[in-house]
Amino acid sequence: MSEVLARAACRAEGTARTYEEAIREAGALLVEGGAVEPAYVEAMLERERTMTTFMGNGLAIPHGTLDATDQIRRSAISVVRYAEPLDWKGSPVRVVVGIAGVDGQHLEVLSRIALVFADTEQAQRVADAGTTDELYDLLAGVNA
Repeated sequence: MSEVLARAACRAEGTARTYEEAIREAGALLVEGGAVEPAYVEAMLERERTMTTFMGNGLAIPHGTLDATDQIRRSAISVVRYAEPLDWKGSPVRVVVGIAGVDGQHLEVLSRIALVFADTEQAQRVADAGTTDELYDLLAGVNA
C-alpha cells in the first residue's frame, strides 16, 4: 500500500472531535499531498451525508462522491488515528482513512484496508499506534 500511502499523509494524533472535523482532517492530508483538489473534501462530506462510511472495528473510510472524480489528481489515502473514539453517527471510530482513487483504484485500496480491519487484533494495533511512524509502518506493508 506504500504506493498510495505517504508517511506525510499519516497522523497518529488526530485533533478532530466530530466526524465532520475528522473528514476535513483526513481530506486536508490528501489536499496537502497533492492527491486531490480542495473541492474533493466537500464531496467527502457530501458522501457522508448520503451514506455513512463507518466500516466497523473502529474504522471509517470517507471518500468523495462519483461527481468528484474529476477533483482527484492521483490515487492516495490518508490515515488519521484518534486516541479517544469519535462518535461517527452513533458508532465509535478511532481510525479514519481518507481515500481518493483514479479509475476505480480505490476498490483495491479498500480491499487491502479491509484485510487489516477484518482482523480484530490488527485493527487494535492500528488504533493503538502511538506514533506516526508506527501507524505508517503498520499500514504501508499491507498486501492485497
